[in-house]
Amino acid sequence: MVHPGAELYGSDRIFLESVIALTDAGWRVVVALPERGPLADRLRDQGADVVLCPTPVLRKSALRPAGFLRLLLEGLRAVAPALRLLRRTRPDVVYVNTVTVPLWLLLARSTRRSVIAHVHEAEDSAPRLIRTALAAPLLCATSVVVNSEATARVITRPLPRLRHRIRLVYNGIAGPAHAASRGGERPDPVRIVLVGRLSPRKGTDVAVRAIARLRADGHDVVLELLGSAFTGYEWYERQLVDLVRRHDLAEVVTIRGFRADVWDAYRGADIAVVPSRFEPFGNTAVEAQLAGTPVIVTDVQGLPETVAQGRYGRVVPADDPDALAEAISDALAQWQGTLDTAAQARQHAQEVFAPQRYHDDIAAIATDVARRR
Repeated sequence: MVHPGAELYGSDRIFLESVIALTDAGWRVVVALPERGPLADRLRDQGADVVLCPTPVLRKSALRPAGFLRLLLEGLRAVAPALRLLRRTRPDVVYVNTVTVPLWLLLARSTRRSVIAHVHEAEDSAPRLIRTALAAPLLCATSVVVNSEATARVITRPLPRLRHRIRLVYNGIAGPAHAASRGGERPDPVRIVLVGRLSPRKGTDVAVRAIARLRADGHDVVLELLGSAFTGYEWYERQLVDLVRRHDLAEVVTIRGFRADVWDAYRGADIAVVPSRFEPFGNTAVEAQLAGTPVIVTDVQGLPETVAQGRYGRVVPADDPDALAEAISDALAQWQGTLDTAAQARQHAQEVFAPQRYHDDIAAIATDVARRR
């Protein structure tokens, strides 16, 4: 099993669930990671063998000449170690997590291994040529697992041949034992939480602007941001700090940094927001529902699927602070109805996004793919 990182963010946690699915089903699992990190210990705790193996990871920097050259050089250096690992372990199935490590798809197929590609990305804003290039290595996969219908549409649009290989498996997310306890009265002040990377894609700045709008309209709201910036995106965090300062929100918006355990933050919040500009699925939207916290998401890609197209959470246009502010205001104006929806959402999330359902689906796909050898 191959994964492009070793942290504990959304796709890392879902990869961990995939490993659990296979070890629980009796598979011997060897995981190749490109670096050390907290994920490695979690994987070992689940019975997986973890090896460090150099792996070129596709980043946006590869679209620039210097970045593309660096990616090629990293790829050349990674071929021999990857092939040695494949020959030593002789896997029945090679499971490649995300499209950002395409080298493993090519090498696994070249050594005649059955391949599962698990796609978490939906780059629908890229030019068609780039989308085709990103999807093309998936033709090496025996089966392609996608995390949402939106992801399936994005990867099959440039390459319709992939359609017959697609298997939709919604992420499995374990929630807290108990939902947050909230009274029926409207909260004052109103505590808003946003969990996720500090990133333009996550729309963190949109949430800050929405808070500024709400406070200008007389709402006593505060915002807690849980997450850190990717390496190389420190500039965005600096922009956020400047945005907070310009709107005089220093006492209102708090950046907490990354936390492995987010449940206390959800329980302490009155409303969770997921204002992403791009989001193939949206683990944090599901987490909020599992915590019993009312959630507002944007209308991009897979996010509406997480709330059943608006049935279990409000859906607003992306990149629109005014729309987000209005949705928060509406949720507060109809607070008892908002709480009732949150209770229904928790039950829905426990059923649709149950870890055991995810484990069963992943194990069944792996067994099916192994039989096709």
